[in-house]
Amino acid sequence: MKKIILSAAFLAFASITAVNATEIKNPVAITAKQDSTTKTPVELKDLPEAVKTTLQSDPVKAWTPTAASLVTNADKTQYYEIEVKKEAETAAIKIGVDGKIIQ
Repeated sequence: MKKIILSAAFLAFASITAVNATEIKNPVAITAKQDSTTKTPVELKDLPEAVKTTLQSDPVKAWTPTAASLVTNADKTQYYEIEVKKEAETAAIKIGVDGKIIQ
């Protein structure tokens, strides 16, 4: 009687294990879209003259530049992102390599 009960228990365990082992799951694909924009820090003194001239022009000269970065997009276009401060306000201005403000 013991052998029959042990055999039945063993067969039940083996069948559960076999069912779980043969279960096929769909693979999950994880994709991460990477932004191919690169940002390189630039010293304010190393900015091109066209960008410096724009920073000294009328709409922008009320703001004080605090940091600058050269941003290169995936299509190889470049612009400067200048962090500026005016009293308690902070903002970022995008200026093209040619010195024109980008909206």
